[in-house]
Amino acid sequence: MATLELQFVIDTFFLLFASVLIILMAPGFAMLEAGLVRTKNVTTVLTGNVLLYAICSFVFLIWGYNLMFGGSGLLLEGISVEGYSPYAFFFFQMAFVSKTVSIMSGGVSERIKILPFMLFAVVMSGFIYPMIGNWIWGGGFLKDVHDLAGSTVIHSVGGWALLAGILVLGARKGKYTADGKIRPIPASNIPLVTLGGLLLWIGWFGFNGGSAFNISSKDAANLVGLIIVNTNTAGLAGAIIAAIIVYLQYKKLDITMILNGALGGLVAITAGADVVGLWEPILIGAIGGALVVFAVPFFDKFKIDDPVGALSVHLVNGIWGTLAVGIFADFSILVQLKGIAITAIFTFPISFAIFMLIKKAIGLRSDEEHEYVGLDLEECGIEAYPEFVKSKV
Repeated sequence: MATLELQFVIDTFFLLFASVLIILMAPGFAMLEAGLVRTKNVTTVLTGNVLLYAICSFVFLIWGYNLMFGGSGLLLEGISVEGYSPYAFFFFQMAFVSKTVSIMSGGVSERIKILPFMLFAVVMSGFIYPMIGNWIWGGGFLKDVHDLAGSTVIHSVGGWALLAGILVLGARKGKYTADGKIRPIPASNIPLVTLGGLLLWIGWFGFNGGSAFNISSKDAANLVGLIIVNTNTAGLAGAIIAAIIVYLQYKKLDITMILNGALGGLVAITAGADVVGLWEPILIGAIGGALVVFAVPFFDKFKIDDPVGALSVHLVNGIWGTLAVGIFADFSILVQLKGIAITAIFTFPISFAIFMLIKKAIGLRSDEEHEYVGLDLEECGIEAYPEFVKSKV
């Protein structure tokens, strides 16, 4: 086999393997969210995650991919790539798209209805995400923004859209008392939360490592190795600093906060894992983990009800990770700020308007009675734990 053909095969396999790791994050999000919500809403969360993967991937196949990379029609028409199979490149990009909406699903859980949320998913995967992706990754006017695997394109976009959705939806009933106090709602299944968090961590190696796009030369393989090591290091640092902070605050080790600290570190390194050395991810990840711990009560202070801490993990650290490239690597911090600002200015107002339109047209939130009983019976007709006595709060 000729050298160029062998490189083509190796790089194509690399992209396909990385894509499978990214898709492994779909059950990661599903398990994490299923464990963090109350038992009466678990089936609804799981159903939403499965449909998000199916719908977002389908929309991206039909037209979103073409919009993002300048195609001339539908179904991959007019897009050419070199060095690996165009189908492998599409599959890799398709694996990304549903994660942008999966970021949101936990944050709006326990009160949003499935079908209206799926309508928003169509807009996200068919317009909002491809537009930002085109500007940064598709050679658009933000192409100088360095964002390896999507601290901005994926995590900040999902985070800004989630913030809009939460503001339109409002908080869960009983989350905040009349006198402004916060009522903690504990996770229902800690083993599922742990499984989900670790699946996401593993998937991140494909998420960031695959974004190098090739591995068939010595230099390319070395870069992939660096990216994966840096990704893991940031997750480790985020978990450790989150554990230290919550222990100093409460003399307890909160596994949910430790996992979210790890995820915050992973989000933070996603923009720059390829352009920093081995020590910078320690600091980037540690700051990311600390930001999660402090951002969760910050959002609660303003009655922004996020059941899984997605805003703290993805929005806050999407911003921090993109800024960190300008701080720790040889890139302009002003250019990175420009990318952050334009993403926010584009994503938040459009998302807010779409959520308001859906709310006015067909309704967005479950009614109070079904929210009290649980969305599982209303939305899916199946309870995740039918033999258990459900919490009615």
